[in-house]
Amino acid sequence: MEKYHILLAEDDPDFGNLLQQYLQMSGYRVTWVKDGEEALKVFTQNSFDICVLDVMMPKKDGFTLAEDIINENPEIPFVFLTARKLKEDKLKGLKLGADDYIVKPFDADELVLRLKNIIKRSSNTVTKVIKEETIQIGKYTFNQRRLELVIEGEVQQLTEKEANLILFLFEHKNQMLKREEILKEVWKNEDYFSGRSMDVFISRLRKYFKKDSAISIESSRGIGLEFKVS
Repeated sequence: MEKYHILLAEDDPDFGNLLQQYLQMSGYRVTWVKDGEEALKVFTQNSFDICVLDVMMPKKDGFTLAEDIINENPEIPFVFLTARKLKEDKLKGLKLGADDYIVKPFDADELVLRLKNIIKRSSNTVTKVIKEETIQIGKYTFNQRRLELVIEGEVQQLTEKEANLILFLFEHKNQMLKREEILKEVWKNEDYFSGRSMDVFISRLRKYFKKDSAISIESSRGIGLEFKVS
């Protein structure tokens, strides 16, 4: 069975070496690079299943690197590693679409389990919800395979999480959904930071669907959301 391939971007030589060895012992292929510029170069030249990015790196920090990686492949899952516990940093990482944000020091077994769960979710593509490759949402056409939302020839490229969120909302269109339901289905947990991340994603979807007045995402404070399609 082919091993999952991890891009590890970590500038600390001792920590990076230990983490690479531990991940390899856990059954993964690991390509370890020590700065953001080299990480982006390696990413564009190889195929990876997930990226593990240190926030503080020379030449290109982890947040900037993540943005560049998303531009290359919006579907790739990634997590941030950091020694900083600032709430602002964690929110910034989640706003970029990070699947997790892990503060050092952390338990290596916990990291491996988190990566395993993220890769498993990513492997279960968005097509699991609705079998058709494309679905019509008002005036929009959503292509699941390409992760594209199209209206009047204009294409909005989506991340996998955005696509999963759209599909879950569409599957329950014109129904009031509790926030907890959405978090369990799309984020797989209900903690504070996942809730803030969901708010960011909902704001994005409102912008994506603004060209069709028959589509709206309405919030009911203290209750949840309703994806309205008339």
